[in-house]
Amino acid sequence: MNHASKVGVMLPPAPRGMLPQLTVKAVILGIILAIVMAAANAYLGLFTGMTVSASIPAAVISMGVLRLFRHSNIIENNIVQTGASAGEALAAGAIFTLPALILLHHWSHFHYWWVVGLTGAGGLLGVLFTIPLRRSLIVDQKLAFPEGTATAEVLKVGDHPRAGLNALALAALLGALAKLATTGLQLFPGIAVAAGYISRRAVGYVGLHISPALLGVGYIVGLNIASLVFLGGAISWFVAIPIFGAYFITTDPQLAALAATHPGAADLAREIWSTQIRYLGVGAMLVGGLWALLSLRASLFVGIKGGLEQHRAGRAALANRSETDKDIPMQWVLIAVAALVAPLFYLFQSITGALVVSLPMTGIMLVAAFLFASVGGYMAGLVGSSNNPISGITITTILFAALVLLWLMGARSTIGPAAAILIGAVVCSAAAIAGDNLQDLKAGHLIGATAWKLQIMQGVGVVSAVLVMAPILNLLLRAYGFGAPTTLHPQALPAPQASLMAAVAQGVFGAGLPWAMIGTGAGIGIAVIAFDEWLKYRKARWRAPVLAVAVGSYLPLELATPIFLGGLVAYGARRYNGRRHGLGHTEEHMRRGMLFAAGLITGEALLGIALAVPIVITHDANVVALPEAIRQGSWLGLLVIVLIAAGLARVAMRA
Repeated sequence: MNHASKVGVMLPPAPRGMLPQLTVKAVILGIILAIVMAAANAYLGLFTGMTVSASIPAAVISMGVLRLFRHSNIIENNIVQTGASAGEALAAGAIFTLPALILLHHWSHFHYWWVVGLTGAGGLLGVLFTIPLRRSLIVDQKLAFPEGTATAEVLKVGDHPRAGLNALALAALLGALAKLATTGLQLFPGIAVAAGYISRRAVGYVGLHISPALLGVGYIVGLNIASLVFLGGAISWFVAIPIFGAYFITTDPQLAALAATHPGAADLAREIWSTQIRYLGVGAMLVGGLWALLSLRASLFVGIKGGLEQHRAGRAALANRSETDKDIPMQWVLIAVAALVAPLFYLFQSITGALVVSLPMTGIMLVAAFLFASVGGYMAGLVGSSNNPISGITITTILFAALVLLWLMGARSTIGPAAAILIGAVVCSAAAIAGDNLQDLKAGHLIGATAWKLQIMQGVGVVSAVLVMAPILNLLLRAYGFGAPTTLHPQALPAPQASLMAAVAQGVFGAGLPWAMIGTGAGIGIAVIAFDEWLKYRKARWRAPVLAVAVGSYLPLELATPIFLGGLVAYGARRYNGRRHGLGHTEEHMRRGMLFAAGLITGEALLGIALAVPIVITHDANVVALPEAIRQGSWLGLLVIVLIAAGLARVAMRA
């Protein structure tokens, strides 16, 4: 899931099509930022289950760097942030799915060419599938694309990027120092937890992760989304876990045996959540993915029909368009799609060894990738990438693919779950790329960039990120591990989406799923959708997208809490700015805060990757840890997160 702020007035496209665009310096800088943002978002997504948009931070960095050259222009900055954004979105597609192959024990490490083939082909399909939709969604239907509009405004007013760069750099330093203190030096615990027994087996649990990155995520998504994420966590941890512990724990032999040993309240709460309650999120996500398809069916048909009609109009229609409004020709799009499907079929054939299985896998992948890339692009245009149902549509794809493969391969198949995940990886990459890329094309449309040049740069960004994705994932796997903490990996990255997708794929092939919990989660999802429709009918400013609640319900509570805190900071800063500076200056102040928040995320994520290097080399998770005698308790971590939150608020409210 990706996020950014909204802005108001949209200006007409500027006549800038003749300015240099795909220059050497812009392409090189775009490639570098694509790699950096992909690495940072890979860590963030495995840690939190959420990713954030890289467009605005990349635009600010680009403006600062390209100003060092004698000649640079706004379109070059758009090219740079387009490449960086594609790298960030590609990381989301990879980390939401591929770690499931590790958790299924199908892979022991990330195979380089498999990662390149699956996510690279998926990402490029996402670029290609949005080309026929661009004109229909951006030019004809004039969808909002809030992140793309915000990026365009940043580029237009970017005469003085130094202040933004300073905010990014300072925040990155703070985020890195906090990560060093918790994961590296272990000066204080990374999580502050309080838990206790409400009755004999009912447990209460509260927790907060000492993470500036999560605080930054909450600020960027805003209080609306942050509060819904926390609501999902509250449903799981404050309601479902105590009720299950009090009345239903004996229905699970493993949990009943654990409860009989009278474990600590925190341990029992985590075990109940891990084995039962988090599947509420699966049900809610399935409903969210299906609802996205259902609610957008008419609009998607119009968009796809418009794209095909433009193709049939041929060269005569293209001749009447301005140079900036021309896409990559459709015949080249079709050739590229065919070229990408062939190696994917080969990969599927190599794992199944059966033509009767690999052909349906390829067909499901192709249809689902096109359909859900369209859904992702349209949703991004309506409500922004922050509400894109990427998790929901991916888990829907994996469930459907697993059921088809179960019919073809039988319940005893040992590769069925992995095959379903492979399909999901391609579809997730395509859907993640589609929404982000249409945001960048919207920004380019508003500032007068050439569409086909941006589409080429999107492909460059995908390829740049995918070439480094496997080494990054292997480094994080060896240093931290994925899934539940173990003795070998006590600070394992949760990889929430991948964990659930592995469980769903494995459950279809006989491992069993807590269907009662999934059904209950689906009921919760339906209730949230009904509530959101009521808000829509009332034309309420706040909405209730079901995927935000679903994400919160399958996240550990300690991750949802700082996200909510960051949302509160954003809300307080917006109210303060509106009263003191007036509405005209509110977005400028909020954008400054957003850059600070992005710096917190980037600094913590990159330091987490940097710390992985000595851990892997020495095979010692405590390689830079301080002696236990000078370590402090959770109080110091709570003080640090409060001070960083205060600093974020000050930056967002400073005149």
